[in-house]
Amino acid sequence: MALVRARAGLPGLQARAAFLGHALPSVPDVLEAVYGGLSDDRQARGAPAAVVLPLLLTAAYHSDADLPALLGEATRRLPRLRISYGEPLGPHPELFRALDRRLAEADPAPSASPSGTAVVLAAAGSSRPAANAAVARAAAAWQRARGWRSVVPAYASAAAPSPGEAVAALLRAGAARVVVATYLLAPGVFADQVRERSLAAGAAVVSAPLGAAPEVADVVIERYQQAACEDAELRVRYRA
Repeated sequence: MALVRARAGLPGLQARAAFLGHALPSVPDVLEAVYGGLSDDRQARGAPAAVVLPLLLTAAYHSDADLPALLGEATRRLPRLRISYGEPLGPHPELFRALDRRLAEADPAPSASPSGTAVVLAAAGSSRPAANAAVARAAAAWQRARGWRSVVPAYASAAAPSPGEAVAALLRAGAARVVVATYLLAPGVFADQVRERSLAAGAAVVSAPLGAAPEVADVVIERYQQAACEDAELRVRYRA
């Protein structure tokens, strides 16, 4: 969020992180803080105040169910706070550039030709097939854009293959070198599992999570601007 604020170039923009679980502040806590920070006049006028973005790489249960439920409850509790809801970060071409960045940082001896390297795109995984299919489409698009020997999707949970299984399958199929691109936003249990199990299966390199990459920050800013514009358009239509 600090990088988002630095790159946005929008005076007065507050970019705050909130968490669905495992950490504080929670989403309701942050929305309460935003509302409490408004002047009495802005509260009375119901001024647009909060754009909520799901910091997720695919549309899945958290973005489709958990967050909308929390925002619906917040709207009932804080009826004068206008809340707009944006799209998940992925898919987006800038995320491929962030993946390139993290792989370059992790790989001290890259293959002279991308066509000699097989890649595993290791995502979190979802119980929703559509979210996993989005990762598979991203893998195919990245392969076409970069010319890798192959790019295979893999999932840390809820779907198959696992990153370790994908690495092993590529090596069995004749790939001389397999690298793993960690398609996660932050360090944690999934990132640790991806790294440990991929290296145990024979991966040459495992990249770090995307984290505070400038490309990720730029996608956050774009999603914010899209949601803010859509909110403004809806209000104009409503008044008309």
